[in-house]
Amino acid sequence: MGSVYLETVNAYATDYENTKYMLHLPNENREETAAFLAGVDAEWAKEKPEFYEFAMLYQGEQIGAVGIYFENGAEELGWIVNKKYWRNGFAYEAAKALVAYFTKHLGTTHFIAHCDTENTASYQVMEKLGMVRTGEYGGRRNRAASEDSFEYQYELIL
Repeated sequence: MGSVYLETVNAYATDYENTKYMLHLPNENREETAAFLAGVDAEWAKEKPEFYEFAMLYQGEQIGAVGIYFENGAEELGWIVNKKYWRNGFAYEAAKALVAYFTKHLGTTHFIAHCDTENTASYQVMEKLGMVRTGEYGGRRNRAASEDSFEYQYELIL
């Protein structure tokens, strides 16, 4: 995604309301966001990346990101959208495009996703994608949270 998106990514990555259900967020500052984006660029440069992170663009502005992480036989989907653009279907459209692309071009047939059990919007995206809830686990904690929460696991097997 690169440093071209540093300011737009930092706007949502450091915002607690925007990240309250995310495991590795919120970022503490601009430098942490820059380091994350440098890692994304480095991953894209690898011959065999462990993940891909894509910028979500709307009307020429970066409004979020969607990613696919290569796990043991199941590709994990994830997304984040700037709260200014919530409830517009952007996460669903971006995740649907990733599923279609990786199914067609890499033959991927197994996708997973996780979310905090309180993150209704996220698990509704998963269900709209055709994913089925396959687990509920404890021990999930947002970086800024004072206590653990629970998470759902969803799967899509094509």
